[in-house]
Amino acid sequence: MEKKAGIGKKAQTGRTSRTSNSPKAAGGMDLSALFGVAAQALSANQSSLNQADAQNQNHGDNMVQMFGMITQAMQSQKGASPAQQLSHASQVLAQNGTSGSAKVYSQGLAQAAQQFQGQKSVNPDNAMMLVQSLLGGGQPAAQQSQGGGADLLGALLGGMQGQSAPQSNSQQNDGIDLGDVLNAGMAFMNAKNQGQGNMQAGLNALMAAGPLGQSSHRQQSGQVVGNALLQAITGMAKGR
Repeated sequence: MEKKAGIGKKAQTGRTSRTSNSPKAAGGMDLSALFGVAAQALSANQSSLNQADAQNQNHGDNMVQMFGMITQAMQSQKGASPAQQLSHASQVLAQNGTSGSAKVYSQGLAQAAQQFQGQKSVNPDNAMMLVQSLLGGGQPAAQQSQGGGADLLGALLGGMQGQSAPQSNSQQNDGIDLGDVLNAGMAFMNAKNQGQGNMQAGLNALMAAGPLGQSSHRQQSGQVVGNALLQAITGMAKGR
């Protein structure tokens, strides 16, 4: 449930400053630019996301403010490891966000920080861990080998690049059980039956077992975030 207050007083306004920085940076992906891309996509869909929130009609406002806050938190930690940047952004969101969605994304960032412990950069080979953790709302994501994970989103990313997904020898995290897999599979098939493309159906499947899948407006904003992140990651992979 979204609260009327939206984001705490320390948050920036709903309008997110646009940045000319590319998500691709020396040694890996610039996290502040990557989340800036998502913030811009949310800003473009702000009105429709507000309308989708039948109770408070402010979900779009909250999402734009949250991702503006995340982007600025990342910018303040440039040069730090991905885990440190993600952890800092999670803490900032937890301290300043007052909506239910802020709590979900704070947990997702915290989970991503754990996943990226020991990783020197975010790149196309490990970026799916970030998307999975963020949209999973803090639920443990499937572990990926450094060569890339052959999970659902990994397969979608390979398809967007016109490539087959790399094979993974890693095992899933204990936090994902058979029920989660079945729920994700059902969500994928339902979305496909409704005429959605592979990427949209895959994102719905990823969110199905987590808190973002429990309300239609959060699922809609999750689609916006996921699409923006995947497009940026795909662009970086193609530019290798």
